[in-house]
Amino acid sequence: MKSISVVVPVYNEERRLPGSLFRILSYLRSGNFDYEVVIADDGSTDSTLHSIEHLVRSGEGRVKVLGGEENRGKGHATGKGVLAASKEYILFTDADLSTPIEELEKLAAALDAGSDIAIASRALPGSDVRVRQSWLRETMGKVFNFILRLLGLTRFRDTQCGFKMFRRNVARRLFRCSRVSGFAFDMEILFLAGKFGYSVAEVPVVWVDSPSSRVSILGDPVSMFLDSIHVRWRYFRGLYGNNFESRSPEL
Repeated sequence: MKSISVVVPVYNEERRLPGSLFRILSYLRSGNFDYEVVIADDGSTDSTLHSIEHLVRSGEGRVKVLGGEENRGKGHATGKGVLAASKEYILFTDADLSTPIEELEKLAAALDAGSDIAIASRALPGSDVRVRQSWLRETMGKVFNFILRLLGLTRFRDTQCGFKMFRRNVARRLFRCSRVSGFAFDMEILFLAGKFGYSVAEVPVVWVDSPSSRVSILGDPVSMFLDSIHVRWRYFRGLYGNNFESRSPEL
């Protein structure tokens, strides 16, 4: 039986979250899982948490809800959820389920095979992108990945797909070290994973774009670029600590 925590960071998701949470719970209940779902709210100003009250009650104690008093960013909310998770494997997924929840089995298989982290990718030859992003958003993603490569921050073809799975001790160490609270947190987590010597499997998945992305075309790319520069600066200044040479013990 697989032991899995599913972390869902949310911000103003009153329309999408009930359907997504229902899908997640239905899938986990039908499989051979010891599971929990952690909803990590990032200071929503709508009725996000109220909209799922009936599903939380029906979850038989397997749904944790972490409220947020202010909007601090997707990275902050995800880290809050990860640190509250208790199962052996921890998956975080976007609330829109652009990567269907069923794809977690591919990532879990990579961890079963020995990887410390498994990340979903839309850019591998075996990926099944059924509904593509707009040309502008897809181009922005490619440019961001190119910048990360120039800065020596990644070797992966897709750092930003919101569907990643970790061994629990690995996730806790990485998110405790992370400093990026916005949309670029994935990049920082994977950069730190490389410095700690963790093995990362990039896995092709099914992807269906959601048209109501929370990433602003105007402001967020600039913030993500600046976060990339800050990650490089922190590393060179030794602000992440000096113990990158060893893999972590259980935390």
